[in-house]
Amino acid sequence: MKTVYKILNGHSTNVGSIKVQELLPDEHFENPFLLFHHGVAVADKNIPIHLQGVGPHPHRGFSAISFIYKGGVHHRDSRGNDHVVYAGGTQWTHAGMGIIHSERVPEDIFEFGGKQELLQVWVNTPAAHKMDQPHYYPASAEETPIVKSDDGLTTIRIPAGELNGVKGIIPTFTQINTFMGEIKKGGTFEFSFPSNHQTIFYVLEGNVLINKESTVQSKQMALFNEDGETFSIKADTDSLFYVGSGEPINEPVAAHGPFVMNTQTEIMQAFKDYQMGKMGVLIEE
Repeated sequence: MKTVYKILNGHSTNVGSIKVQELLPDEHFENPFLLFHHGVAVADKNIPIHLQGVGPHPHRGFSAISFIYKGGVHHRDSRGNDHVVYAGGTQWTHAGMGIIHSERVPEDIFEFGGKQELLQVWVNTPAAHKMDQPHYYPASAEETPIVKSDDGLTTIRIPAGELNGVKGIIPTFTQINTFMGEIKKGGTFEFSFPSNHQTIFYVLEGNVLINKESTVQSKQMALFNEDGETFSIKADTDSLFYVGSGEPINEPVAAHGPFVMNTQTEIMQAFKDYQMGKMGVLIEE
């Protein structure tokens, strides 16, 4: 059995106009999951929509991923992508050698309740691919493969990775599983991952019991030990959750702001390249 190492409460911060609960980084878990934010933004009718959300900013050396649970996200980037994904979907940006992107509230957000809720997760990239050309992979809810429990109480979307023989549609450099789940009260489910995987379980809302002994409440994350392959969940209330699992990337991590490389020299070069315009330009219209 894969046992719980500890349960994190995280802390509150702001990113752009989004109120964020930050759960990662954590010293025990820095590879492959580098950062984990649970963001909620309520659109303001008194502020132009195109100014709400997160404005243009650069990335290099990892994947920045938005898992969208409510509302939608309008992604633009310096590679010419201009795209909206709504609830149940994913926006996966392999930053590679450098990209500038923004994550705004979509123009029609008030048709979807005026609320944007998402998880922003950073997944590390192996050194051999940190300077690849960037790629943007969107996946709508309709395009994302789904696994449902036999009793119908659990529904899990699979943007990337594999669950019970069902494979996600987003390509990754290393073995990574990312699952977006909802489970009704009384529902149960069992997950199985390789024992060496670093594994996280996050509850956006609700109350979930892991392995019949560890309770994870809303806005809490369970980090697992690398000691087994399977763990079970049971919902005490209707709940929304996220599961991430991936093989560690056993390479040095040098991180500063929006760049994640292997050495401080590479970080300095990233800042220089950004300032020289080598990551492109994003002008929002």
